[in-house]
Amino acid sequence: MTLLSVRDLSLSIGALPVLDRLSFDIRPGEVFGVVGESGSGKSMTALALMGLAPESARVSGEARFEGRPLIGLAERDICAIRGAGIGMIFQEPMSALDPVQTIGAQVAETLVIHGRMNRREALQAARARLDRVGLPAARFPLDLYPHELSGGQRQRVCIAMAIALRPRLLIADEPTTALDVTTQAQILDLLKSLVEDEGMALMLITHDLAVVSGIADRVAVMQRGRIIEAGPTGDVFRNMRHPYTRALFRASGHVPARSRRSAGQPILEVRDVHCSYGGGRRRLFGKATRIRAVRGVSFTLHKGENLGLVGESGCGKSTLSRAILGLEPLQGGEIRLFGRPVGPRMDARDRAALQVVFQDPYGSFNPRWKVARLVAEPFNLLPTRPRDWRTHVAEALESVGLKATDMDRYIHEFSGGQRQRIAIARALILRPELIVLDEAVSALDVSIRAQILDLLADLSDRLDLGYLFISHDLGVVRAITDRVLVMKDGEIVEQGPTEQLFTAPRHAYTRKLIAATPRLPEIPTRMMQDDN
Repeated sequence: MTLLSVRDLSLSIGALPVLDRLSFDIRPGEVFGVVGESGSGKSMTALALMGLAPESARVSGEARFEGRPLIGLAERDICAIRGAGIGMIFQEPMSALDPVQTIGAQVAETLVIHGRMNRREALQAARARLDRVGLPAARFPLDLYPHELSGGQRQRVCIAMAIALRPRLLIADEPTTALDVTTQAQILDLLKSLVEDEGMALMLITHDLAVVSGIADRVAVMQRGRIIEAGPTGDVFRNMRHPYTRALFRASGHVPARSRRSAGQPILEVRDVHCSYGGGRRRLFGKATRIRAVRGVSFTLHKGENLGLVGESGCGKSTLSRAILGLEPLQGGEIRLFGRPVGPRMDARDRAALQVVFQDPYGSFNPRWKVARLVAEPFNLLPTRPRDWRTHVAEALESVGLKATDMDRYIHEFSGGQRQRIAIARALILRPELIVLDEAVSALDVSIRAQILDLLADLSDRLDLGYLFISHDLGVVRAITDRVLVMKDGEIVEQGPTEQLFTAPRHAYTRKLIAATPRLPEIPTRMMQDDN
């Protein structure tokens, strides 16, 4: 029996073909994985099935859900299927949730709109759904707002909304991309248990092949709007008949070539650092609580060293990184850069020598400026901007694999990987000695991530750059760093050389993080060699 049957589904926007004659089936109770890079058409496939494709899109072909056609339905008819028959979890929960509505109201909304219950009954049902996804009433009352939850908790609210009407098919679009490894494992376990307990089917869209290999019954690999390989997950990953599938596997386990150098002189010293910030108030005029985000952290980073900092969301990584950048006040301890104290009144030379690359490059750029002005922005730290500043911008862009002529374009004209290269070029423009990379590759496709890691390794070798690499992706940290710090509840619980820490972790928390990391299946060496 087939729950969803898709035949020759095509979609184009203007003259641009986006989907090209897709055909696949999803059966009741199975997990169907869809993998591929950004732009391959994964998300657009889901949007076309849900009747959410752009208004300018032209859709053709056939898609039947429980025998009923989906393509070309009137808005009223497709609305009756959304939520009730097919539920969808979107990639970014903070964008999918209404920031001014409580989580209880948002989960109950689906039940009320579809006329299944009145508001009181819907709120009771919402409570049951939130309990089901691991948000118990004692800690997560219905009157909480999305901003009061962590990323993983917000994703659980989105799942509760999607399963509120017990749909027969659940579409999950990159549900774990920005989550740390333990939260990711919890969300995947939750999705798998929902499939088993509720009897629903799951269409899991992701670019992470390790995630698909551990949960999907069948998988389809997409490239440029086409399904180039499909079948039972074990068979597809064992045989990998298409060169693109093999290329994705190589990129997923890519380790950049790096030269081993002896550690240079200390450039960053963190000594017994404590950071805290104000929490919420239990009463209107009550005293605000203090949250201790960083507790007695100490470490040293040497010139040319690549140091990793890993831990779950909320462990204090970001607070510590802001303190290192002089953006967060200390409540104890000291941070010294090149022997001089770090703080709000840092010397301009030190600010120039310490640069940062953020997780979302698009969010860290002014979209109204051209690339030349964006990359040259750090020159504001100098007494005067060099007269030949455009030459410096051209050199920085070329050093990260872009063209000098790219400086005259706007940031929206570039892909995600190219934007990240521009962010790295901006960080390099003043020839710093240390770059803080805050989740710099976590949202990138596996092939783009491999390119960025190669670039970072090459720059570190050529320019003797030091990196503080903050990430929840342990595979990336293992590939790019010399030494790793493991952070939990504001403290460094373990540190050591990268390979030693990964092969023989001493702390139980480190072992937990490593165990939660999805792993690719073993593939014969001959299949991982480059295709001719």
